[in-house]
Amino acid sequence: MKFAASTVLLAQACAAFSPQGRATFGLTTSGKATSLNMADDKIPFFASAPASPEAADEPTLEEEVALLTEEEVDKTVKVSNLRNANGVDYAPWMKMSADDEVKIQQVMKEKATARRMRKEQEKSVSGNLYFDSQAQELSGTGLVTKTIDGQVELEWATKAETNTKGFIIKRRPAKTEEFDVIATYENWGPLVSKGAGGGVYRYLDTTSTPGGWVYRISECDNNGKEADLCQCLVDVQTDEEQKAGLIAAVGIGVLGVAAVVAGLLLDPYAG
Repeated sequence: MKFAASTVLLAQACAAFSPQGRATFGLTTSGKATSLNMADDKIPFFASAPASPEAADEPTLEEEVALLTEEEVDKTVKVSNLRNANGVDYAPWMKMSADDEVKIQQVMKEKATARRMRKEQEKSVSGNLYFDSQAQELSGTGLVTKTIDGQVELEWATKAETNTKGFIIKRRPAKTEEFDVIATYENWGPLVSKGAGGGVYRYLDTTSTPGGWVYRISECDNNGKEADLCQCLVDVQTDEEQKAGLIAAVGIGVLGVAAVVAGLLLDPYAG
């Protein structure tokens, strides 16, 4: 008994010289008082923090196109395989060929590209574009683009301009962050402010090359401060890609009409 008491006193005496430790999970007794302590990280030593799942990697453009093409082909094949009670095909003309699949793949590529374009537009911006990008697109005051023989025509409009000195046109390749200035009100007269009533502005970029490009229009006030006004992602295609897209669009249109006819076709054997 004396030995045990001496051991306790010795332990308490040694604890007095030890550094103050962090509170850990468990019960602590001091005299007649008992308290419950939680660990500093608020998790008991025998528990572990839940691992945060990593965000799934976004598929590449090729993978997304392949998936969309597969889904569209499956839907078309299902329609072409529909038969009536007597085993007669509803739409035998909708059998899928290799050329049809190529056309569908081209259209799915255009859809996937358009979706990625919209996502590119959601990158961090400043000024009016940051607060009201979607409203600008819907109201028609956003950036309108047109591709002509590999050149990109930009057009935007303002309804009112206050303390505006002019506009700056910037461009960057898709999936990059840094913009390059390609024209400003200082070196291109038509970009100078049209006055308090605003107006329509146009610019033709003759230096574009095939690929995806993000164009941004920034407004500059008389104090030299810039504010992003509108932006748009443009896919500049080669001549071969433009022809393939036109053929694919015609092919999909024919398939769409055929699908409608198949859905409205009456069963000649039903009675």
